[in-house]
Amino acid sequence: QEQVVESGGGLVQPGGSLRLSCAASGFKMDPYAIGWFRQAPGKEREGVSCIPGSRGSIYYADSVKGRFTISRDNAQNTVWLQMNSLEPEDTAVYYCVAVFGPVLCDVIIRTRQSTTYEYDYWGQGTQVTVSA
Repeated sequence: QEQVVESGGGLVQPGGSLRLSCAASGFKMDPYAIGWFRQAPGKEREGVSCIPGSRGSIYYADSVKGRFTISRDNAQNTVWLQMNSLEPEDTAVYYCVAVFGPVLCDVIIRTRQSTTYEYDYWGQGTQVTVSA
């Protein structure tokens, strides 16, 4: 069964760090772009970061630039989101999505914020809570 699973969320104090993982199973992650989205209660889904599969540039939302770093290891079939200097505003459920093909990250972020595409793989999410 093809799926992606997020892990690494938790409760952290402001200024702290977390490292989220997005692990794929049932398929090879190599040709997939991987996006990270988050959704806070009462708010719309927001694109956070994206790492391309075969072409294009890494994307970061302005709100996380300089604090979050996305990386991937295709041999481990995993993408990570290193989150530093966390703020209460980062509190949300974080989801990763695997998008097949040479789709640019800015397109993924723009389209997947409001639409679910049939051939994407979405995880179940991991909760991140930033609170003192």
